[in-house]
Parts: sequence; C-alpha cells; structure tokens
Amino acid sequence: MFGKDEWTQQELYRYSKQLQKENISVLLVDTILKPLDRIETITYNPFEMNLMPKGTVFVFYCDTGKTTKERLEFYKKKFPDYKCISLRGGRGYWRPNYQLFEKSDKND
Repeated sequence: MFGKDEWTQQELYRYSKQLQKENISVLLVDTILKPLDRIETITYNPFEMNLMPKGTVFVFYCDTGKTTKERLEFYKKKFPDYKCISLRGGRGYWRPNYQLFEKSDKND
C-alpha cells in the first residue's frame, strides 16, 4: 500500500476503506483549486494540514498527476508525520461515477 508513490482511483477507494478500519484518515488534497466530483477534497493549506492527526494519509492531485508526483519529496519533507501519495493521472483520469464493489461469495 505505501510501497508506491502513486495510487490509482481504485487503490484510493480500496486503501481508504482498509485504513478507515484502523482509524486512519485518507484525505484527497486539491493543489489546483479544482475540486473533484463526488468525493470530499481539501484545499492544500499546510497550516491546516499540520493540525490533522499524525499518521493521516494525504493524497495530492493536480490536473495530470505529473506535478504532484514531481513534488512528492517536497510534500514528504514538509509533512514528515504524515503519509504523502500522488493520485495517478490526477484530475484528468478521475471517473466521478466509479464505484468499488465488494466481492460476494454468494455468486460463486
């Protein structure tokens, strides 16, 4: 999960669900002032972000995902008590109607 610097939208949903069970928050951070559809985001604000509980996961996004991936080391140094990830493909690859379904044993 944290072995990669980028998460896809699918991984964002899946890992958020897993981390929620461990009481770890995953926040999607808007670095371009363009919120994503159908998901809660916060605007990049270092002061407010440093008030979040230690261990919170920040998933940064931009238009294409390239800028946030390039700046990831900067974010990691700025927020050493938090996990920092880039959203692969950024806003351009975001699918507002994407849903993650649980696998059901009933249909096997």
